[in-house]
Amino acid sequence: MVIITKRCVISGHVQGVSYRASAYQKAREIGVGGWVKNLSNGTVECLIQGNKDQIAKMVRWLQTGPALSKVTGVQCYDEKPADLDGFRVTR
Repeated sequence: MVIITKRCVISGHVQGVSYRASAYQKAREIGVGGWVKNLSNGTVECLIQGNKDQIAKMVRWLQTGPALSKVTGVQCYDEKPADLDGFRVTR
């Protein structure tokens, strides 16, 4: 199985709407590893790692987010695989 790692930056109304907590729940449901955090410029950054299907599912979710969010953009970049243990919310 090929493991893919992506770093994504999500813009729009994505802070103060439970985006990180919802991303955590979705990541655990899908089975990806990584982390999610708020950035000082109002965006959210997320590192996700998994197989091709898992990454595609998670990126699709990131493009919509939770009900109260309004995502206007998701930029994803390839990263080198990391040694990740589960998924977490960071500060």
